[in-house]
Amino acid sequence: MPSKKLSLDLFVTIFLIAFTLFYAARYVDFSIPPFEDAAMLMRYAQHLAEGHGIVWNIGEPPVDGATDFLFMAASAALIKLGFTVGQSVRGIGFVSHLLTVLIVYWTNRRVNHANIPFSLLSGLYLAVGTGLSYVAAYFGTPFFALAAASTWTLGLLLIQKENPPLVLTLAFALSGLVTGLIRPEGVILASLMLLAVIVMRGWKNSISIIITFGVTFLLLGGAYFLWRWNYFGYPLPNPFYKKGDSGLHWDSFYNSLSNALRMCLPFVFVFILGFRSRETSTRTIAYLIPLLGFASAFILISDEMNFGARFQYTLVPLVLMSWTPFLSSVGRVGSSDFLDPYRDRSWLNQFSVRERGAYFVVGVALFASLIYYSFYQNCFLTYFQQTCDRPYERDGRYEMGKLLAEYRGKGYVIATTEAGLIPYYSGWTAIDTWGLNDQFIAHNGEITAEYLDKYKPHIIMFHDYYSPLVPPRLTDVNLSQRWFSMTIMLKTYAEENGYVLAAVFGDSPYDTNYFYVRPDFEDSKKLIGQISGFKDYYWFTTGKRAINYAEYDRRP
Repeated sequence: MPSKKLSLDLFVTIFLIAFTLFYAARYVDFSIPPFEDAAMLMRYAQHLAEGHGIVWNIGEPPVDGATDFLFMAASAALIKLGFTVGQSVRGIGFVSHLLTVLIVYWTNRRVNHANIPFSLLSGLYLAVGTGLSYVAAYFGTPFFALAAASTWTLGLLLIQKENPPLVLTLAFALSGLVTGLIRPEGVILASLMLLAVIVMRGWKNSISIIITFGVTFLLLGGAYFLWRWNYFGYPLPNPFYKKGDSGLHWDSFYNSLSNALRMCLPFVFVFILGFRSRETSTRTIAYLIPLLGFASAFILISDEMNFGARFQYTLVPLVLMSWTPFLSSVGRVGSSDFLDPYRDRSWLNQFSVRERGAYFVVGVALFASLIYYSFYQNCFLTYFQQTCDRPYERDGRYEMGKLLAEYRGKGYVIATTEAGLIPYYSGWTAIDTWGLNDQFIAHNGEITAEYLDKYKPHIIMFHDYYSPLVPPRLTDVNLSQRWFSMTIMLKTYAEENGYVLAAVFGDSPYDTNYFYVRPDFEDSKKLIGQISGFKDYYWFTTGKRAINYAEYDRRP
């Protein structure tokens, strides 16, 4: 009997692998260029693989702008082995997604003792969700989700075992540490998982787990923390100084909870069901600690760069590994022998053939509806939470980066608010004027004219919401907004220092990319002509060819 049951599980495993591969080939567009924010990490990984260290600009001091530290290091290792940057980043993401799908299935089957239909549903829900779309966009999000799912699996095992072996306790602590090394918020998530274990086991039965976890984080995590502080010169990742410097971010808090609710909505009702008794309420509260706690933690930083709710995505596999125990105690429908062909199914005889057929149709329809709901989440992966009728297609910043790559190696500098595609593909020295990849700007709070004078950038490029047709309104309210104030400073600096306005690309005069070129270097005239006459600048939110509004500024 056990061997037959294992054979069925192996068949489902093979099916999940095959289905995920089919879904990737049929429904995921891997022909797109990297998304803007993903290209930043690719630049770091490439520089690290080439032996320059963790630097934004070659030859400059290290900058901890790549918050996905372990993902960057793993990508750099693959690049060093001969893979391209894109192959490395996407390869890690794809394998991570596939492994997480399998972990979700097997954790439900072997740890939660759930039946095959619910375990399969959990795996398929994750398989068709947003994970592979992050991979296509070159994000490392599935790598973080894999580490979090592995840690939670070990946490669930600790909850179940009365006297867990030291190897399991140590594995939980090390897996939590790896989660924190991939992304800093992983430390928060792993600590919340530990708290959930404590709630379920009680303080006395958790002492060895707490000690092992604490020693692991104190020794190994502490050693890493001291190394990175010494290496970078400051304790926290550089973006944190920019994104977390203005107190609590309530908009980020609401967005985070909204994202988590949207992605996991079908299973919220199961957790509500968990409050039906004192026994199940304890488990419900424990399981909600890492879920709600992690979602709430984003109140500490701004929500920028949270493309497609990628910061909250890791909660999806955790929910899919947590919901089945609440159904297994409801009745036979949640038990591990439900629809198991190797179990006694005499209980089905209480239903007529017509009733069985009706229940089967309803079950299949509900199953398919849940899978489609997960698939539909991909519609929210476009910029600014657009819908499926406006997918990500082309990005003029990618094409512009390739054009500027013709001048790679000439020592040219670009100051830009768009620090992803253009710096990565051009290979130019780049000033990230927003400061996510610039220590001075992040710690100073804003870019200054004196700082620009140090570099004397050959191109100044920025994104804002005005144009020659719709000039900026310099009111106190507008200038109090940090992004607007920054772009006005860049615009003023360029105009006061004689830069030529080569192009103002946009899909509308209210949303544009400005390009100023310094007129006094060897290739300035050629670059002005190429940028002003550039025909392949497509707007990243619509895929439509952009209009050059600078032409209106040059008309008599």
